Amino acid sequence: MNQQLNQTRSQRVRAAMFPETLDEGMEIPSTQFDPQQPTAVQRLAEPSQMLKHAVVNLINYQDDADLATRAIPELIKLLNDEDQVVVSQAAMMVHRLSKKEASRHAIMNSQQMVAALVRALSNSNDLETTRVTVGALHNLSHHRQGLLAIFKSGGIPALVKLLSSPVESVLFYAITTLHNLLLHQEGSKTAVRMAGGLQKMVALLQRNNVKFLAIVTDCLQILAYGNQESKLIILASQGPQELVRILRSYTYEKLLWTTSRVCALRHLTARHPDAEVAQNAARLKNGIPVIVNLLHPPSRWPLVKAVIGLIRNLALCSANHAPLRESGAIPRLVQLLIRAFQDTQRTCSDNGTGLLQQRSSVASGGSGSIGAYADGVRMEEIVEGTVGALHILARESHNRAIIRGLNVIPIFVQLLYNDIENIERVAAGVLCELAADKEGAEMIEQEGATAPLTELLHSRNEGVGGYDHVPVDSMQGLDIGSQHGGPGSNYGPIDPRDLPPGHQGHPDLTFDQQIPPQPPRDNNQMAAWYDTDL
Repeated sequence: MNQQLNQTRSQRVRAAMFPETLDEGMEIPSTQFDPQQPTAVQRLAEPSQMLKHAVVNLINYQDDADLATRAIPELIKLLNDEDQVVVSQAAMMVHRLSKKEASRHAIMNSQQMVAALVRALSNSNDLETTRVTVGALHNLSHHRQGLLAIFKSGGIPALVKLLSSPVESVLFYAITTLHNLLLHQEGSKTAVRMAGGLQKMVALLQRNNVKFLAIVTDCLQILAYGNQESKLIILASQGPQELVRILRSYTYEKLLWTTSRVCALRHLTARHPDAEVAQNAARLKNGIPVIVNLLHPPSRWPLVKAVIGLIRNLALCSANHAPLRESGAIPRLVQLLIRAFQDTQRTCSDNGTGLLQQRSSVASGGSGSIGAYADGVRMEEIVEGTVGALHILARESHNRAIIRGLNVIPIFVQLLYNDIENIERVAAGVLCELAADKEGAEMIEQEGATAPLTELLHSRNEGVGGYDHVPVDSMQGLDIGSQHGGPGSNYGPIDPRDLPPGHQGHPDLTFDQQIPPQPPRDNNQMAAWYDTDL
C-alpha cells in the first residue's frame, strides 16, 4: 500500500494543480483517512488553481494588449475607408476589442483610433455599423482617458444626434455615454447644450423604460443646474409636463428620486425668471397630490429629501398653497421634521456616551459637528429642508394656523441654537412668519424665544438678518423672556423621547407607521442606491 501511495504522489499533486492534464478515467488512491481533515495536497488545490488562473489571465491580458496595439494602425485605415462594408467590418472588430480591458486601454490611448470611430459614427447610415461603433464608445466611456478621448474627438455632437435613433440599443449606448461625459468630463455640459441635446432629451421623457428615464432625467438635472438658459429651453420643450407625468405614472424609486430633485424638475421650479410656469405646471397637471404622497413610505430618505425641496419650490407660488395644504403636506413635513430632529438629538447624546445608533451611520458634518446619516442623507439636511418648506408655507394665514396646531414651535425655537447656520436661518424665518399672528407671537413668547430671535434678526448675517421686518414689530409689547426670569432664553434641549404635548395624539403624526424604511446597516451599500445606470 505504501509503495502504491509513493508511486501515485506525483499524480495526486498533478490532480490538485493541473486536473485537466490527467487521463480520463484514471483512478488515484486517496490518502484522506478523516473526512473532516483534508490532506496537505487537498489544501493546496484551491490556492494552486487560483494562482494558475491569475497567471493565465496575465498572459491573456498581455496578449490582448499586444494584439490591439499591432491591429490599431490597420483598423484606423479601414475605418476611414470609402467602402461602407469595410468600415462596418472594422467597426465590429473594434467593438469586440473594446470589450476586453487590455485592448480597450490600447484603443482609448490612441487618439487617432477614437477620432476614426467618431468619424465613422457621424458618416454611417448603416444601423449595424452605428450600433457597434457607439457600443465601442460606450465601453471607452467607463474610463477617464476614454471620456477625454471622446470629448477631444468631437464625439458629443455625434452622440446627441443618435438620441433620435429608433434602435433601443443605440439609444441606450448614446444616453449612457453622454451621461458619463456629463458626470466626469469637463466641458461636456456646454458641448451637449450647443449640440441641441436638451431638446432631444426632453423628447425622450415620453418613453416608458423607467431605468432609461432615470438616466435621461439625471442628464437634464446636470444640464439645468445653475444654468437659466437650459431651464428656459426645458420649459419651452414642455419638460415640466412630462416630468409631472412621470411622477404620476411610475413607482420606480430611482426614477422618482431623479425626477424630484436630482432631476430637472426641482431646478426648473426655482431661481430663474419663468420658474412660476413650472410651479404652475405641477398644479395644473394634478401633480401636487402625487408629489406629496412621495413623502410617505415606501419612499426612502434620498427621495423624501428630494421631494421636500420640490415642495418648498412649489410653495413659492401662492396658488399652490391650497393644493399643498389639502394634500396634507404640512402635517407630513412636521412629522418628518420631528423624526429628523429626534435623530440629530439622539446622535448628539450618543456621541457623548460613546454609543452609535444602529439605524444611522455617523460621520463628520460640514459644520464640524457629528451628524446622523440614513440612506446617505444627513438628518440635518432633512431638518433644514422641512423647516425651509414650512417657512414658505407659513406665509399664508390658513397654513400658519395648521402649523400652530401641530405644536411644533418648541422645535423651531430649539433650532435657533443650532450650530448649522442655515438651520438657524430657516428657523428664524418660520418663527418670523408665525409671529405675524397674535396667537403665534404669544406661543413664541411662551417659549422664551423672542429675545434670541430678535438678536438673530439684528445680526450681521444677511441671511438671518433679512427677516427684521413685520414679525418683530408684531411681537412688540409682549413681555419678552419674562417667564424665564431674565433677559434671553433659558430654553433647554428638547428630550427627543419627550415630544411636545399634542404630538402623540395627532392623527397625522403616527411615527411608527409613517417613517421611511430603515437604512442599510452597511455604509458600503448606500452608494448603490443612488446608481442610475441601466
